[in-house]
Amino acid sequence: MSTDWSRRDFLQLVGIGGVVFSSGLAACTARRVGGAPSAGSDPSSRGALATQASEDFFFLQLSDTHWGYEGPANPHADVTLERAIAAINAVDVQPDFIVFTGDLTRMASDRSQRRDRMARVRELVSALKVKDLRFLPGEHDAASDHGEAFRQAFGEMHYSFDHRGVHFVALHNVSSGGAGIGVEQLQWLANDVSRISASVPIVVFAHRPLFDLYPEWDWMTKDGARAIEILDQRENVTVFYGHIHQELHRVTGRIAHHAARSLVFPLPAPGAALKKAPLVWDPNSLDHGLGWRQIARDGAASRITEIAFR
Repeated sequence: MSTDWSRRDFLQLVGIGGVVFSSGLAACTARRVGGAPSAGSDPSSRGALATQASEDFFFLQLSDTHWGYEGPANPHADVTLERAIAAINAVDVQPDFIVFTGDLTRMASDRSQRRDRMARVRELVSALKVKDLRFLPGEHDAASDHGEAFRQAFGEMHYSFDHRGVHFVALHNVSSGGAGIGVEQLQWLANDVSRISASVPIVVFAHRPLFDLYPEWDWMTKDGARAIEILDQRENVTVFYGHIHQELHRVTGRIAHHAARSLVFPLPAPGAALKKAPLVWDPNSLDHGLGWRQIARDGAASRITEIAFR
């Protein structure tokens, strides 16, 4: 697949928020990103990952779709997801998979409404040409019932998979103890990555930031430091997350962390406002703070070049 062709096509995705384009991770060093899925994550096959051929490939990350949101921060919230799906389907070069990093739905206290919203999201995304879809919950999806409705609609809340020399991990950090990962899942994470060869890059998906970005606004994971300690033993780890509704890049130790914009409304920069609240909708804005970004491998320089388009 031609990276130039992919870039040219994806520049046409105007108006899509919280989308990440990535390619070429398998041949990159720390702080580099990319990926695509495999049929499974059999531990007995993971040793072979390091010797698999590296090819350019990409995935999309959509985050914080908040289906069911109604409010002045986005007067078009009821059609935003459908428009994003139509735009993705219109592109000739399709991603290997699409991951939704939480808050697929707007929180609903009523159990029936919560299930209806998740069923509707499931119905909408079924229209995507790409059928390999990965989901993880946000607090709006799972905090009210510890993920019961989410699991019924989308499956497990944490898991891992492999593809083309890359290991992917999806963490659930929204309903255990309010904003934590939990002892059991942390042990699972440690066991999971311990089976992977040291030369294999790892990409982690989470809803909340694993580090303490801005605890006053709940932008943290209670026991995220333990997850970072486990992952920091590896040389090549990249984390993609949502929750904060804006693009933001940080590095902790060896790990690069990249936040995605929301599909529905942006939030202020950490501490930039008196309270955490959706930014006012600007009808004259070109992107409404709902941008997307591309991350591509520069093969000649053996590095990843990130370009934000808006």
